[in-house]
Amino acid sequence: MSSAGPPMDPAAAAAAAAAAQAAMLQFTIEAWTLLAIGILVTMLRTYARIKAVGVRGLQADDYLVWVGAIFYAVETSLAYSVGAVAQGLANNAMTDEQRATLSPDSAEFKTRVIGSKIQLAGWSSYSVLLWSLKASLLVFYMRLTAGLKRSYLIRIYIGFGLLAASFVTILMNLFLACRPFHKYWQINPDPGNVCQPAISNQVIWVYLSMNVVTDLYLISIPVPMLWQSSLKPVKKFGLIILFSGGLFVVACAILRCALIVADTVNGAQLAGSWAVRETFVAVITTNLPMVFPLLKMWLTPVFGSLLTTMRSQQKLTDKESKSDLRTFGGGSHQSWRRRGGPPTANPITNITFNESEERMVDEVKMQDLKAWTDTSTNGSGPTSNNIRKHVEVAVVSEMRDERELPGQRNPIGDEENQHGNFSFARGPRRSSYTGHGRT
Repeated sequence: MSSAGPPMDPAAAAAAAAAAQAAMLQFTIEAWTLLAIGILVTMLRTYARIKAVGVRGLQADDYLVWVGAIFYAVETSLAYSVGAVAQGLANNAMTDEQRATLSPDSAEFKTRVIGSKIQLAGWSSYSVLLWSLKASLLVFYMRLTAGLKRSYLIRIYIGFGLLAASFVTILMNLFLACRPFHKYWQINPDPGNVCQPAISNQVIWVYLSMNVVTDLYLISIPVPMLWQSSLKPVKKFGLIILFSGGLFVVACAILRCALIVADTVNGAQLAGSWAVRETFVAVITTNLPMVFPLLKMWLTPVFGSLLTTMRSQQKLTDKESKSDLRTFGGGSHQSWRRRGGPPTANPITNITFNESEERMVDEVKMQDLKAWTDTSTNGSGPTSNNIRKHVEVAVVSEMRDERELPGQRNPIGDEENQHGNFSFARGPRRSSYTGHGRT
């Protein structure tokens, strides 16, 4: 508060100080906890990449995420300093009278100057942090779309251009909007809204627009590929959500700007608090596509054993209720080779990288994937690089009596002639046979 303001009741002042101290403690715990989680996720991503491709196989995106992590730590420290050092003050939220009566030698004057400089440094670290994470995503997309149509590569190059242009725009706006530059921490006379870094409308809206445009463009690269894939709906929508994490960053950025513009008095503290939250979401969503396969691999044995137990119990229940039925199509894998046909009537003739999200870690190249050729239709043998997908089909039917009435054909023999690609496995007979008909 300004020293020129009206005197405050001692009890009210004490209550306000206690509330501010409690809020500062809560924010401190939150900020450093989020930073620890963000660093941990970045370390997991690096571990997953090294495990997949080795240290020498690391690429630009693996280093860019660490640039982001370093500046995330810098930004968190600056946001903490807003409250711990500058006490939430800057060169905003002052009347002309308060500015005129505030002595340059006073502690509040010096605190407001330091707070304004911290805000300026916070915007700078915020810029490098977010745009380095965006660049890492584009490099990752180049690997992800290797072997696909050239149009995807062109879109990624356009993304690099958009990223560079937007980064130059926000920095020029930040460092050239307020002239002369020292007015960013000027107290008296009022430097104007554009030179108040904590609540500058020009700085806020330019950052928001560039942030939203680049995030939406980054989302538009992988999502159409996933939407057009032949994945199962559950997996398809799961991956779309995974690659649409930028929407959460956009939501946080919009909320942050709205709160700062609406509350100009506490704008300095709000700017620091919401900057930390927004960038935490950005760090997590950027690294999650690389960390997700690793977490899946670690958690599958735990949850997989549980699912296996449940399925085994279900199979035992099914066997008790269907012990009088027999199946066909459950023969060995060698039976279809003797008949020259595939293990299913509909061989897989096309496969894309979207068949497995583990491709993001395993570095499978699209140009190495080839369609499976049906030897029963063209007679040509498979090449060494072919991909086969074995599908076992079990069809349940009611048992029929094997005896034939005089003059009737054996139905099972006809079935074998008509379905040469399947073998029949006989099940147990019913004990209540009453004649030539069905039981």
